[in-house]
Parts: sequence; structure tokens; C-alpha cells
Amino acid sequence: MEIQFKEIYQAVLEGDLETTKSLVESRLKTGSSADSILRGGMIPAMSEAGRLFEEGEYFVPELLIAARAMQGGLELLKPLLVAEDVKPVGKIVIGTVKGDLHDIGKNLVGMMLQGAGFEVTDLGSDVDAQKFVDAVKSSGATVIGMSALLTTTMSNMPSTIEALKIAGLRDKVKVLVGGAPLTKAYADQIGADGYAPDASQAAKLALSFIS
Repeated sequence: MEIQFKEIYQAVLEGDLETTKSLVESRLKTGSSADSILRGGMIPAMSEAGRLFEEGEYFVPELLIAARAMQGGLELLKPLLVAEDVKPVGKIVIGTVKGDLHDIGKNLVGMMLQGAGFEVTDLGSDVDAQKFVDAVKSSGATVIGMSALLTTTMSNMPSTIEALKIAGLRDKVKVLVGGAPLTKAYADQIGADGYAPDASQAAKLALSFIS
């Protein structure tokens, strides 16, 4: 991935929100397109932050502040990306399943997915099966990401997969699951398409689903 905007790349990677925003603003003023800034600076930075996290050089706090810096820049770019008619790499619906109010991990996954170029519909926490189904219908998403932090709420994942089948959507969407009590074996058992142990892997897996 080519890095055209090295200063923006560095600011995002270091989690410097204010510098990221001012650099994005100045680049836009000098005529750079929103799309080129996103793909030539911000997406590569989040990809590198994910790599550093996987190698143990970054931890969750570093990943979070990099994601926040990226989001700050993205807020400035969003209206322009719409005006430039830039298409997202894919559309994904995410949420923490019914009965589960934990959302820190899910929020980080959402940020990493945005950093990878996805249009993310975040349903929040305590999301029932029908809400996932409705969001897929209204957004046109081809991937669903479900998280759970409690062993007692994990059972709401297969019921969401079942609801997708009943709605005739199961063959149209890939289902990605994650959360502390989950395992790849459990994901396979409930018929999910993939399991990610952390936010960085979740973004990678979602990209592999749409490529």
C-alpha cells in the first residue's frame, strides 16, 4: 500500500488527533482529494497500527488512540467522500448481542473497520436478532459482526444466524463473531463464517470476505 501522505500517516499512527485533523484540513485546502488522503495516508496507518498490535508492539490503548486520530480525520473527509462519490470497500453491520451491554471491544472493531475503508452500521449493545436482520436489509451490508463478552449471552449468536436464515439472507451475508469467551471451535459449531480474537484480525477477516 503506497503512502502518499507521510505526515498524516505518522500522525494517525502516533494517535495525534489534533495534528491529524490540521494536516487533513491543510491538504484539502491545497487541493488533495478526500479519497487520496484516506487511501494514501489514513488506511495504511491503521493497517500498520494493526500489524504492530498483532506483533505485541502496540497494545489496546495505542490502538484506540490511533483509531481515534483516524476517526477525527475521517469526520472531516466523510462529506467530501460522499460528494466525490467514493464507494466504501464494503458494508458491515456490527453489534453486541442481546443481553450483553459490553461495547469497548466492539467499538474498537468498528474503528478498525472504518480504518480499513468499510461503511460501518453500529447497532450498539444489547442487539436482538431481528435488529441485525433489519439492519442488513436497510443497509445492504454483506457482512455482520457480532460480539459477546459473557458466556450467558453467546447463545444469542446462533439465534441471529437462524433469524438470517428465516429472512432468506443467510447466503447473502458473511457472519463474523468475536469476544472474550468465544473460540474458533464455537464459531464453527454455530455456523459462523469466521472468528476473530481481536479488532485487528476482525478487520482483516472482514476484508477477506469481500475480496
